[in-house]
Amino acid sequence: MFNRDRWNEILEALNANTFRTFLTAFGVFWGIFILVVLLSLTKGLRNGVSKDFGDFATNSMFMWGQGTSKPYKGLPKGRRVQFKVEDVGVLKQKLPELKYVSPRGQLGGYQGANNVTRNDKTGAFTVSGDYPEYIKQQPMDITAGRFISYSDINEKRKGVVIGNGVVTSLFNVGEEAVGEYIKINGVNFMVIGTFQAPNNNGDSEELANTIYVPFTTFNQVFNRGDTVGWMAITAHDDFSITSLKPRILEIMREQRTIHPEDERAIGNFDRAEAFGRITGLFDILKFVGFFVGGLILASGMIGVINILLISVKERTNEIGVRRALGATPWQVRGQIIQESLVLTIFSGMWGVACGACAIMLMNYALEQSGPVDNFANPSVNIWVVVIALGILIFSGIVAGLFPAVRATRIKPVDALRTE
Repeated sequence: MFNRDRWNEILEALNANTFRTFLTAFGVFWGIFILVVLLSLTKGLRNGVSKDFGDFATNSMFMWGQGTSKPYKGLPKGRRVQFKVEDVGVLKQKLPELKYVSPRGQLGGYQGANNVTRNDKTGAFTVSGDYPEYIKQQPMDITAGRFISYSDINEKRKGVVIGNGVVTSLFNVGEEAVGEYIKINGVNFMVIGTFQAPNNNGDSEELANTIYVPFTTFNQVFNRGDTVGWMAITAHDDFSITSLKPRILEIMREQRTIHPEDERAIGNFDRAEAFGRITGLFDILKFVGFFVGGLILASGMIGVINILLISVKERTNEIGVRRALGATPWQVRGQIIQESLVLTIFSGMWGVACGACAIMLMNYALEQSGPVDNFANPSVNIWVVVIALGILIFSGIVAGLFPAVRATRIKPVDALRTE
């Protein structure tokens, strides 16, 4: 603890040239402030992009058939690969690490020809044949009714779940959609549920214009037999879909009689891998934030060293008197180092406080303006503040050490002769 006399000496030394002390303290303040703000902005970008992925299971991949690039076992090159329903069971059996294997079928598109009608209204929408677990892989908010159930699958019911874009196109304002009928390619389906697509998803418009049909009903009504258009596959949390992907593709090549080295026959999109690349980018940005903030802080610490060197030179007589009265070198060093610590910690914590205020203002502005694409909830982990405090203490000691060593090298006799 500092005693009263020591505190008075420190304050008197720092107040000897107030403007110079202020400019030096501002360098430290600005370095910490920039560090906190940069890290919070990086966190906000990470949160925003992660939010764009929504609640979609990021440990997932999609897989679909393409054309073969190599002949195999008498089958020609260029053959179209078509998955079958039996492939789903094989994947589940051979890879218990998989949590969901959802076969899917698709018809039309919301930008294609008109394929859905209701009374005198028509629209072009994506019609997707799915299993109940797909709602756990793709986020959607059920606004009325329910999603597809296994009863619908087993009994091949002609029920559909429609997005809010479909509701807007085919129903009047305020009209209840659940229980009404729509026609898909001339076949009647009853609406059993409606959903709203998440606004933070980049594919929200397409999702809002999607109609979900039980997979078994889809294949029967639209004459798809036992074919599967594509699959959405999710691994259990303890396993990485990226590490399981080579085995999944290997099994599917065996199932569909594809050359083991044919990389083009089965298309796939690894959502976990894409998400990993994005998070890796933000790790780099976080490092850049630390690096830039550290450089600015280093420049502030150089300013602290300079002001203390000047202060030591201006107080040569004082140091000489103290040494002549019996002050030890460590007492002199301690005085200078404590002055450095007071200056750096005080100005640095002001930087942390102002950075926290800036973060609060950013979050308040986001609340007032509504969601912003790719940016949400900027914040800084408490450990960043702890690390910043550690940096300040270490920097204060280092910054005061050089002037302190110089002060102790002054001989009392020479110091007393200095005018």
